[in-house]
Amino acid sequence: MTEIILLPKTGNFAENKDIARNIRLNELIPMLENGEDIILNFKGVEAATQSFIHALISDLFRKYGNSILDRISFKDCNEKIRKIISIVTDYMQE
Repeated sequence: MTEIILLPKTGNFAENKDIARNIRLNELIPMLENGEDIILNFKGVEAATQSFIHALISDLFRKYGNSILDRISFKDCNEKIRKIISIVTDYMQE
C-alpha cells in the first residue's frame, strides 16, 4: 500500500483542481494500474474544496467503478474534509 502525503502538494487548503488532476494522472492512476492500493493522507490539510476532491477522485470511479473505494483509503481527514469526500463518493456511486 502506497501513501501519498497531500500537504506538500496542496498546502493547508486543497483547492487547486490542476494539482488534483496532476496527482490523479501522474500518481493515482499509474499506481492503480500497477495493482497498488493507495492511502491519501490529508494530515495538515485543514480544508479542501469539493471541486478539488472531485478532480482528484471522480474520474477513478468512471475508470474503475465503485470498487475503487476498496483500493483507496483516506487518512487523517478532519470532519470538513471527510464530509466533502463523502459527498463526492456518494454522488459518484449514484
